[in-house]
Amino acid sequence: MANTFHSGFIAIIGRPNVGKSTFMNRVVGQKIAITSDKPQTTRNKIQGVYTTDDYQMVFIDTPGIHKPKHKLGSFMVQTSENTLNEVDAIIFMINAQEGFGRGDQFIIDLLKNVRRPVYLVINKVDLIEKDAIFSLIDQYQSLYAFTEIVPISALEGNNVQHLLSLLENELEEGPQFYPDEFVTDHPERFIMAELIREKVLRLTKEEIPHSVAVNIEHIERKNDQTVVIQASIITERGSQKGILIGKKGSMLKNIGKEARKDIEHILGSHVYLELWVKVKPGWRNDQRQLHELGFQRDEY
Repeated sequence: MANTFHSGFIAIIGRPNVGKSTFMNRVVGQKIAITSDKPQTTRNKIQGVYTTDDYQMVFIDTPGIHKPKHKLGSFMVQTSENTLNEVDAIIFMINAQEGFGRGDQFIIDLLKNVRRPVYLVINKVDLIEKDAIFSLIDQYQSLYAFTEIVPISALEGNNVQHLLSLLENELEEGPQFYPDEFVTDHPERFIMAELIREKVLRLTKEEIPHSVAVNIEHIERKNDQTVVIQASIITERGSQKGILIGKKGSMLKNIGKEARKDIEHILGSHVYLELWVKVKPGWRNDQRQLHELGFQRDEY
């Protein structure tokens, strides 16, 4: 008799910058979610798919839960909260270096109204003294009855496989939702835009805050070997446009160069990437512009 197949959905929640996207990329084996040392990097609910012969886990990397300051922030938080009641298990990830914060208490209060197994995953344990983990575990155990507490390093891969084996026990018998080779449900256009935005955040450091978005305006496949992509980087202020372009276009050239490498890796084709910078004041509070850029509440 053949073994039964199991499948399920697992949400990854936590404060901004705890390593949720790094964990997702580690599990699926390639970059599908962008990473940055800036908080609130992830904006949309990104699904990563991990498939074995026996089961399929669909991980949902949610935007970091935080106190919103604009409509975009509200969208991000609402996306995370809605996800909690749609899944089979929840990973609550914290940063071992930062320890407990007010945002963690807010998340724990949310979890008290959710009837799902919750795993506390303490990430970045490779960056702290070994004995420091015990006080963290005691503190969080006193606040919530977690199903399991698992220390990991998403960057190094430490204990990640053990976590997956625990989560496998939460999966019910069910279908394989996606083909074996599938690693994300997001279209190529979305991934391209995110890779460009990642390079903006990484190369501009503190000069350009999160008031930046990327819109893929045109994609044309010239032949089997070449893809032409035209994209605009959208910011809120004219002063930021100058920073993004740089002296004699140097910054924009570097952003394009770095993004092109990652996009070529995903597409397996040579990429010709054209970038422009556009100023759209107040776009993060403009419902119409948010909708045009793909932030649609009704999808969730």
